Amino acid sequence: MLEELEIRGLAAKTEFIVDLDYKGKIIKSDLRCDILVENLIAVELKSVKKLLPIHEAQTITYAKLLKCPKGILINFNVLNIFHEGQKSFVTEHYRILPEK
Repeated sequence: MLEELEIRGLAAKTEFIVDLDYKGKIIKSDLRCDILVENLIAVELKSVKKLLPIHEAQTITYAKLLKCPKGILINFNVLNIFHEGQKSFVTEHYRILPEK
């Protein structure tokens, strides 16, 4: 996936620690974002029989902590990723994106 993002000219970071900002104080954590694309999209990767609400919550949490307007949850354990293997979420940061 990272190779494809690079081919398309998109900047991406992977498996980095996401620290918490609590009232201006940075708190170290063990949270790791799978992929951050262009500092705008937090991507959480899974390979499970069924996506659970906790997976959705995890994706939304990463997007919010990273101040991303969008989070995408991708499950590779399906027949067709495009139809049943992904869910997208938007955060409050979506509404402040510039209009094109």
